[in-house]
Amino acid sequence: MRDLPFSLDQLRVLKAIIKEGSFKRAADSLYVSQPAISLQIQNLEKQLNIPIFERSSKKAILTEAGSLLLRYGGRILALCEETCRALEDLQNLQGGTLVVGASQTTGTYLMPRLIGLFRQRYPQVAVQLQVHSTRLISWSVANGQVDVAVIGGEIPHELRDVLHVTSYAEDELALILPITHQFSHRAFIQKEDLYRLRFIALDTQSTIRKVIDKVLSQYDIDSGQFKIEMELNSIEAIKNAVQSGLGAAFVSVSAIAKELELGILHWVKIENVTIKRMLSIIVNPNRYKSKAAETFSSEILTLFVNPAQDHISQES
Repeated sequence: MRDLPFSLDQLRVLKAIIKEGSFKRAADSLYVSQPAISLQIQNLEKQLNIPIFERSSKKAILTEAGSLLLRYGGRILALCEETCRALEDLQNLQGGTLVVGASQTTGTYLMPRLIGLFRQRYPQVAVQLQVHSTRLISWSVANGQVDVAVIGGEIPHELRDVLHVTSYAEDELALILPITHQFSHRAFIQKEDLYRLRFIALDTQSTIRKVIDKVLSQYDIDSGQFKIEMELNSIEAIKNAVQSGLGAAFVSVSAIAKELELGILHWVKIENVTIKRMLSIIVNPNRYKSKAAETFSSEILTLFVNPAQDHISQES
């Protein structure tokens, strides 16, 4: 067998440079000096006898060979991490790491509760939570960087034959108002009343915004005619804006439990209109599934499951 012209450390350095965007930031993230990073790349290029980075650019731009090495190197590193988790499993949940993923709202309001329950039962297992867009989390599950994830949007089309998707629970989206609003004494409003409200919304590319617009259109409600006062990029910011009297908003019911209990927001329902989305659990059946991941899925996720039919891939 021929000697490999690269080491795992060199692949790790290459990945860090691209992830961080520069040699300096990569050195900081790996807790080494910048000259040490540069030396690793110089040695790598010497061993491969081919340039990895474009020398004409001040930025960390890969050559074609560098891009090829990064793509395969990422798979190698992911497999190494998977191997470590498999070996840790021999300790029978007396150690090891569980990596769970979630889309934004789910990761902020549901997953911490689930992780807390898991940690109470298995305190020796380290748990990492990654919260990103549904697309990024889906790719992390596909690449083996995340063991199991709960998402609220549709997975990328190109991953539908790769990931196993299980319908998990329905997430209702509530219309919230400031407690000083003229409608705050009502339990219900009519569809026509929506056009009289001022709205605080997520940006148009957010998963929740798309779900809201789609469901409302099914009830012959044109959200394009809503008065959007401002667009914010976080649920917490939206809740604070509504609480401050700046407008109304649609948010997940799971995100407002505390505010409803304290009486600082008002949830008003729309007559004959219910806005819901399906949360899904995703795993990669072709990747090693640790005992920690199996236990989290079987013991913790089932505590909140809303019976639904499993499906291998989402419909186009």
